[in-house]
Amino acid sequence: MKAKQRRVLAIVATDATFEASRHGTRSVWVGACIHCRSPLTIGADGRPVSEATIEHIWPQRHGGDEALANLALACGACNRGKSRHDQRPKHDPRLAEIVAELRRRRAERWREPPSELSAHVAWATRAFDPDPGV
Repeated sequence: MKAKQRRVLAIVATDATFEASRHGTRSVWVGACIHCRSPLTIGADGRPVSEATIEHIWPQRHGGDEALANLALACGACNRGKSRHDQRPKHDPRLAEIVAELRRRRAERWREPPSELSAHVAWATRAFDPDPGV
């Protein structure tokens, strides 16, 4: 399994909107976009079934990291829309508003990982989280 797939599963594991489900004969996780709450489907292998993308709450362009608290899943349309705001200067008030709201949503959706995904969270925490607390 690729690192990106493990990272996606770690995000799924810590996002309370995601529930185990089936897509035909395939095991999947179904949850909601951090922005618009549209349905997102992630395969049990960490590959998106729907157009899901990793959203960096604090933009990478401004030093945002891969810590789980800074990551969420978004539909492609919303992530592309936010990327326009990510181009704003680091101290732009509108960027700060968007980031504050996304941080609030991420914290509100945070959960302890289900046992079947806890290994991915442990991997992501070791690999990317200098301080794993939210």
